[in-house]
Amino acid sequence: MSTNRRRMRVASVVAGIGIVAVLAAGCARGGGSPNDTDDGGAAEASPGITDDSITLGITTPLSGPTAGPGTCTVAGVTAYFGARNAEGGVEFGDGNTRTVEIEALDDEYDPQKAKANYDQLKSSVFAMTAGLGTPTNRAWLDAAIADEVPQVLIMTGDPIFSNQEESPWQLGFVPIYQNEGEAFGELLAGSAEDHKVAILSQNDDYGEGYVEGFKTAIEGADNIEVVKELTYEATDTSVDAQLTELAGSGADVFFNAMSITPLVISSLQKSQELGWLPSWFLPSNTSSPSAILEPGGAAAFPGVYTVAFAQSAAAPTFAESEEGAAFLEQLAEYANYPDVPAFPHCVWSYQIGATLEEVFGNMTEPTRENFMEALRDVSGFTAPLMLEGSTVDTTQDGLPAVSTVQVQKYNGKGYAPAESWDE
Repeated sequence: MSTNRRRMRVASVVAGIGIVAVLAAGCARGGGSPNDTDDGGAAEASPGITDDSITLGITTPLSGPTAGPGTCTVAGVTAYFGARNAEGGVEFGDGNTRTVEIEALDDEYDPQKAKANYDQLKSSVFAMTAGLGTPTNRAWLDAAIADEVPQVLIMTGDPIFSNQEESPWQLGFVPIYQNEGEAFGELLAGSAEDHKVAILSQNDDYGEGYVEGFKTAIEGADNIEVVKELTYEATDTSVDAQLTELAGSGADVFFNAMSITPLVISSLQKSQELGWLPSWFLPSNTSSPSAILEPGGAAAFPGVYTVAFAQSAAAPTFAESEEGAAFLEQLAEYANYPDVPAFPHCVWSYQIGATLEEVFGNMTEPTRENFMEALRDVSGFTAPLMLEGSTVDTTQDGLPAVSTVQVQKYNGKGYAPAESWDE
């Protein structure tokens, strides 16, 4: 594993996540020293990499309604490489050991600002990574392809980012939305009882993906009926009208395919106000126990389910484990994030850091092209803090780096695995 490739070297400093431009940009094209290639020639270094350092760019929401998970997308990867830099840097496959620097910009979950951030970073960073959001990442997808800039291990479940023909310079990290929706459907289809399901979904690729996966999984299941289905816009500030209409459906299961944290909280509260107490399915990115379920009063419902591939930092035993304790220490020391993260994105981006280190170890040239080749050759890699049975596999066209999920049920404090609906 790449963790054995570390060399001692004077550490570089990685700034905290509150700083918009975290570190100085890397060199421009040709700024790094040429490396020998197999044919005896020299590969010109891509922008953002020298013999001593590599700079990664991130555009993600650091303010606004999605600032909580967005901030985590920078914190985790900053913590991971902050620790590696302090140990001397990361050893690359070309024989050089480099410190890894992060340059992060706030897009406020606004696609136009995300595109502007990309335009600002594209010539100074080696690759873009870890940023949160489907509309924001889609906003500069075509530009990144045209510019041949890696847009990889990003946090969106949109399948387009894992389609190598459509997106040759992209790769998603988290499971696609269809995977999560399908996992919910499979759990419910295995129930010994009949169920009526109400669905509220975001009116874009995010919501459509979840619903598509769910319906695929329940196709042919004679114990499940979808009795009401509504949508909302990502810009909506209230879904009270939809909740009121859905409450009249008589559904005992509610699939809330929602990406906006405040709306999930208000949905939980409105449902209780209406006296509608179904079991809930919630996406992985809007199911935080401390940031969403507790303020929403989720304990009032018979069951709240989500899916996961990574350990939860809020779990009671997390800090007691060696990996969990190291993660929390590095998050505080190198990312200026002293609290136990309420959102899973901190752990996910920490895993992105580990995956990138694995890729760097297989690079033989300091070029974006060689990076993409190495990126698509990771199989069976167990990143830190992964749940048992989950691994990183980048070799499957059409799938993101992580495509295995496990359904979990809220127990009032955190989540526990849900092997079946009736348990």
